[in-house]
Amino acid sequence: MKTAYIGTYPPRRCGIGTFTENLFKSAEQAFGNKVDGTQSFVVAINDNGTTYDYPSEVKYTIEQEVLDDYLKAADYINNSGANICILEHEYGIFGGDSGIFILSLLHKLKIPIVVTLHTVLKTPSYNQKAVLQQICRMALKVVVMSHKAIEFLINIYDVPMEKISFIPHGVPDIKHDRQKVRKEFGFEDKKVLLTFGFVSRNKGHAVAIKALPRVVEKHPNLLYIILGRTHPAVLRHAGEEYRESLVKLVHEHKLEKHVQFIDEFATDNDLFKYLYAADIYLTPYLNEAQITSGTLSYALGIGSAVVSTPYWHAAELLNEGRGRLFKFGDHDALADILLRLLDDPAELKEIKSKAYEYGREMTWPKTGRQYAELAIAVIKSNHSDRFKNSMLPDLTALPSFSLKHADRLTDSTGILQHAKYGIADFKEGYCLDDNARALLMSAMAYRLRKDSRALELMPTYLSYLHYMQSEDGYFRNFLSFSRQYLDERGSEDSFGRTIWALGYLIRFAPNDAYKQVGCQMYFNAVHHTASLGSIRAIATSIVGIYHYLKAQPADEVMTERLKELAGKLVHHYYESSSDNWQWFESLLAYDNALLPYSLLCATELLKSDPIKEVAIESMSFLEKHTFNNGHLSVIGNEKWFKKEGERSFFAQQPIDAMAMVLMYHQAYRMTGKDKYLKRLYKSFLWFLGENDLRISLYDHDTHGCCDGFEYSGVNRNQGAESTLAFLISYLTVLDVEKDITALIRRIKAKLLSTSRRIIA
Repeated sequence: MKTAYIGTYPPRRCGIGTFTENLFKSAEQAFGNKVDGTQSFVVAINDNGTTYDYPSEVKYTIEQEVLDDYLKAADYINNSGANICILEHEYGIFGGDSGIFILSLLHKLKIPIVVTLHTVLKTPSYNQKAVLQQICRMALKVVVMSHKAIEFLINIYDVPMEKISFIPHGVPDIKHDRQKVRKEFGFEDKKVLLTFGFVSRNKGHAVAIKALPRVVEKHPNLLYIILGRTHPAVLRHAGEEYRESLVKLVHEHKLEKHVQFIDEFATDNDLFKYLYAADIYLTPYLNEAQITSGTLSYALGIGSAVVSTPYWHAAELLNEGRGRLFKFGDHDALADILLRLLDDPAELKEIKSKAYEYGREMTWPKTGRQYAELAIAVIKSNHSDRFKNSMLPDLTALPSFSLKHADRLTDSTGILQHAKYGIADFKEGYCLDDNARALLMSAMAYRLRKDSRALELMPTYLSYLHYMQSEDGYFRNFLSFSRQYLDERGSEDSFGRTIWALGYLIRFAPNDAYKQVGCQMYFNAVHHTASLGSIRAIATSIVGIYHYLKAQPADEVMTERLKELAGKLVHHYYESSSDNWQWFESLLAYDNALLPYSLLCATELLKSDPIKEVAIESMSFLEKHTFNNGHLSVIGNEKWFKKEGERSFFAQQPIDAMAMVLMYHQAYRMTGKDKYLKRLYKSFLWFLGENDLRISLYDHDTHGCCDGFEYSGVNRNQGAESTLAFLISYLTVLDVEKDITALIRRIKAKLLSTSRRIIA
């Protein structure tokens, strides 16, 4: 059995690193493997550019904030011959917003994944929840160390119970002679209290210090040891301010002889010396939100008498008399418990005995064996799971179609451009681009779904277009919230999108009144398409004319206009293309797929082989650079993708995914080929997590779509452009719903047949 372990690792000083090391050694012994790195290995996470002198089992390292390292690490693991990957997950050790970079690695792996969750938050942020949900979806088993974590995973993160395994936090099987270590530390005549771990405010050291005066009065030989370095995050932002405040508190209560700070990161062996030497172990944390505590597990594992606040892990481990609990922040209650235990050696001994009995089941050899058994079971079941996970999701698994966020952004004037998270940003006003898209979306929603709210919204968007059209047929673009024009003539791109929306309305208008208004505006404007210079404006105008001609196929003037515009795009193509660059200009920028999409539309009506050839060649070129590892990766707008240069992966925007959906929809309609239908659906799934960061842009709470994602994570603003791109894409998927369902059925049948052959 060859296993790839991912996590922090010593000599990096980190609790997760210590856990990973202990798991590696104990699990490998259970597998019967050597622990020298000749078989299984570790992929270690470096922080802030720091390098470490790792032991031989660390075969690969990842710089925490370098996304490309995660992708290269996945390749390394895939080529290593490993049978399974075990990931240690904790917030703060992986790069990107909420550790999002780890998703790219996990998605790329070709072997089964088991993940250990060291923290499961009760009230996660949007991104924290989204990242953890994706990790749990990709893992075949999720290991937690408390039953409270199981409750959270099921009720908050929607993880199925059958995917979750409970394995307690391992405890090193280290033994010391109590009297010997007490003599070594000079504790022979002391009553010793101990707190261990990174020093930070939430650990409650001040509560413990405030409890001491009453205890010291009766037990003048009392010594409270605070063992541990200040937490690195605290050091970066506040230095030693908190530790200094504790020292000041000690002075205020005249406890200098009774409190000792040991500012070091103790090894497991040294820590266990202190645990054996101590009479009572304290964890006076200030709130309940601690799902797992390695230090508490260690203390219980050797039979320490633990006094703690009832944070989640403590309330669970110290149940049935295995310790004593007191209320958060209540130093008087803590003092009462300490006095009772120090005055009653029999009660103290009883607690230790119960703790020791329980802790014997948590030693690392036993914990490692449980992980090894779990890994073997996962590998045995992986054939069927692997095929199941490779299937396209059923349409029934998608979020329900909803206009709630589009409605939220719309007032009596039109749809507002921007949003702050999920609320409209009135300061930015309105634009023609978005209201044209909104008109297109509402017309599609009514045609395909007979959505009554879409029918109600449609005249608002149409009225905006009407208000922004000048007498000469051109359109203004921007309007303030106070309904003041902000420009005299809008961009060519906004003009082309308006022609597109009007053409679609003419073809599919729900009533004659809207159609007639659309016709008037269309004919006032369409003659200006002859002078367009922007290739994207030409493309969207082609799409608008295409829809018009589908309704009015006998209009020869519009047919000629379609030929002229398509000819312009073809001319641009031949001027810019070469053997290794089949495109219309010297870069791939935004809305790229609209160009081949428009030529596919023109091909359908004009039956022109030269236009069709350019459409197919440019589509193939685009998908070569945007479909990576089976998912859509649209061109990022940081630097675009210049000829003879390298493409940008960030920031990626929803309008580009929408254009891909529309392009493949038209290609499928014309050819009936499954490959185009599959890529149509895959392009739509970009919105729902099938992307480079493996994170969904759709907000299930607001029903809006986030404005894209950058290198480090999602842009959580949910403006009109992104939400409309999602809705138009979704409606396009629904237009071929029956075909996609049939495709999924065929894929499923093929995969299951292959699975049976392999298993047999």
